Amino acid sequence: MRLGQPPRDWRELLRKALWIGIWLVFLNSPFLDLLSGEHSTAGTAGGWLGLTVFVGLYLALVSREMGPRAFPRWLIHGIIAALGALAVLLTLTLGSHWVGLFVYVSVACGLALPLRAAYWAVPGTTVLMALVVAYVDLDQLSSMVLLTLLIGFAMTSVSQLVRTTIELRRARATVARLAANEERLRLARDLHDLLGHSLSLITLKSELAGRMLPAHPDKAAQQVADIESVSRQALVDVREAVSGYRRPRLAEELAGAQVALAAAGVTADLPAEPALDGVPEERESALAWALREAVTNVVRHSGARRCAVSLIRRQTLDGPVLELSVEDDGPGGTSGAAGGGSGGGHGNGLTGLTERLQKVGGSLETGRVGRTGQPGRTGRAAGSGYRLVARVPAGVPQEAAGGTDAAGDAVGSGT
Repeated sequence: MRLGQPPRDWRELLRKALWIGIWLVFLNSPFLDLLSGEHSTAGTAGGWLGLTVFVGLYLALVSREMGPRAFPRWLIHGIIAALGALAVLLTLTLGSHWVGLFVYVSVACGLALPLRAAYWAVPGTTVLMALVVAYVDLDQLSSMVLLTLLIGFAMTSVSQLVRTTIELRRARATVARLAANEERLRLARDLHDLLGHSLSLITLKSELAGRMLPAHPDKAAQQVADIESVSRQALVDVREAVSGYRRPRLAEELAGAQVALAAAGVTADLPAEPALDGVPEERESALAWALREAVTNVVRHSGARRCAVSLIRRQTLDGPVLELSVEDDGPGGTSGAAGGGSGGGHGNGLTGLTERLQKVGGSLETGRVGRTGQPGRTGRAAGSGYRLVARVPAGVPQEAAGGTDAAGDAVGSGT
């Protein structure tokens, strides 16, 4: 039986009805008392009416509390007060056979009231029942007091189980919604990074092919072949991004950066095959995305003639980190370009990249080169280039087990 949910079919409705109805066994005594004929006609009619109203209120309250939507708090208090009043009135007027009604009042308190209120209401109902029993039939006092108290507190546990089940179901629904939103954000970031890089390269090669076609048709044909290759790879990447299985590798992105920068006429200074000992795959993937985003912005927006890429392992107070730096000498800015204009604001690309790095414990820094008056690595004057630096935690390399230079060691040498 599913707690806290409406029945799905008639079988489940029947099971819930039986579970609730079995507790009506304590009404056998009032029922038999009315059939005995010991009361006047008016007393019997009043007894049947009172018993019908009592059972109706009780079943309405219990069945609603076992579902996902309970009655308003004021209505719950009113129903419990009515049940208590009917129990007192019927027991005092019709005799000790009706004392069992207080058990249902105790159940209603334990099931429908908040936990702290139920801890007071159940003993209060028991005391009220004891006073009434002491007046009508003192012999039943001990057994009924214990029964009313124990069943009432048992129902507080059932109530907590139902409420916890409902809250857990709502939490699961919230987690599912958040997971769906996260997947949409991941897909948006991946498509931006994939298509931004690929379409920029296709645009560059298309322009080159158009300029080469009149005088060098063979070279133009090579550019068209490259465009086809890039387009096919972009299609594969998009399919893998949708499937959620694609993780770019640094070596592949370095090779792609060489091609993209060369096609844009940018002189590239790139590291050799990177040594990534001890670096988890997800952190390498985050750096690969950073390299792709940075190179795409250099090609599309910087107007640079040179671009230097370095990959360095550093020892920091928080442990070893792997640092990727992409620096150009162009007058434009990758950060501003990513946002669709010049300036220092972050755009969708760098925002998504920051989120990727933060997920693996990394960080991203961007800004103009040489703000302190020192020239950058590309040789341009201070303030004339742009630098993107991405860092992720890294394991200690095997060759540096005895100690690591705090200033940093190059992971790949420049070519």
